[in-house]
Order: sequence, then C-alpha cells, then structure tokens
Amino acid sequence: MKKQHFKQAFYMTLPVMAGYLFLGCAFGILFQEQGYGPLWAALMSLTVYAGSLQFAAVGLFAAPFSPLSALLLALTVNARHVFYGLSMLDKYEGNSLTKWYCVFGLSDETYSLLCTGEPPADADPARFRFFVTLFDQAYWILGSIAGGLIVRYLPFSSEGIDFVMTALFLVIAIEQWEKAEDHLPAIGGFILSLLCLFLFGADSFLIPSMAAILVFQYLLYRRECGRQHNEKGGEQTC
Repeated sequence: MKKQHFKQAFYMTLPVMAGYLFLGCAFGILFQEQGYGPLWAALMSLTVYAGSLQFAAVGLFAAPFSPLSALLLALTVNARHVFYGLSMLDKYEGNSLTKWYCVFGLSDETYSLLCTGEPPADADPARFRFFVTLFDQAYWILGSIAGGLIVRYLPFSSEGIDFVMTALFLVIAIEQWEKAEDHLPAIGGFILSLLCLFLFGADSFLIPSMAAILVFQYLLYRRECGRQHNEKGGEQTC
C-alpha cells in the first residue's frame, strides 16, 4: 500500500518537478554567488523551504545581519501561508505524525495540488498528502544542489534569474483563473492589492492587502450563505 501511494503521489507531482528543479536551481545559483556552496543551499531548502522567501533572503546574507529585518521580511513575503493553512484545517485534522510535516511543507505548488487534485479513490488521504509534500520538497532540494554545482563549475551571468518566482506565480494565477467559474474574488483581490500598493508603498503593502482580501472574501462568503439561505426557504446552510 505504501508503494502504491508513493507511485500515485509521484505521478501527480511531475508537473511540480519540472518547475521546482529549475526554480531550485535558480536559488542555488544565486546562493552560490553569495559565497555559499551547494550544501548550504540544500540545508536552507531542507529547513526553511520557503521558495520566494529563500530568494529574498539571498540579499540578507549579503548585508549586515538584522534579526528584525529578517523577521519582517519573512512575515511579509510568507504572510499568504497563514491563509493557506486556514483553508487546510479540515484536511489536516487528526493526530497523524505526518500532519506536522505536511504543515511545514505546504508550499504554493503543494497547496495548489492538494486543493485542485483529489487523492485517488483507493488512496489513504493523509498518507497521499504526505508523499505529495515530500516529493515537492525533494525536487526543490535537488534543484538547489544542482544550481550550486552548475555555477561553481560553469560560471555564467545570473542577471534576471531572480524573476523566476514572479513568473511562476503568474502562471499559477492564470491557471486558477481559467479553472474558476467565479472571477469576482480574483478581481477584488487584484483591485485591493493595487489600492494598498498605492496607499502603503511597495515595501509595506503586502500585509494590509492580505488583510483586506481576507475581509473581502469573508463578505463574499456571507453573501453566498445568504443566497443559499433564501433559495432553501430559510434553511440554515452556513
């Protein structure tokens, strides 16, 4: 049964592997250029595993260490994971030991897979989620190591390579837009983000925009509850 879950999770994560090997490689290249070898890149990918935060942290390693700056950077860049976690509470119920690793390893792409793809009918959901998370992190670690090795033995210009995470988020957003029937949440989130960018500036807009989007999504949820309530003749639906 474990072998079956292993194979099913591997096939499901193949698209992520194609992206993570390249993205991890880009991180490894940038990290190597700051003087940190492949093993350091692998260690960071093993213990931090935060995609865009790892790219942003490359600059921290090149500057004088500031714990407060590191804290604010991590909070700002990865604030979205708070909302990921809230939406996964039901799926991660129970006392399984694998749950804690799945919480730690909930990256953007893993979250997308677990939300849009259902486990096979004959699979144990908790074990399947564990292997999906494990495979995705393994791809990232391997890419980090490969990037460090490549730039060490085949030096080349890395100009523009830090744009890969932005490009990935754009691809994910387009994919979710095409799958969604209701585009109002995405449009509202886009407008609120632009408004917060204008009000708070590029360095401080992320957390206010996430808070505004959360309130907006809650209002949409209440509206949908009210609509269902009216359709079912006063029956409580939410």
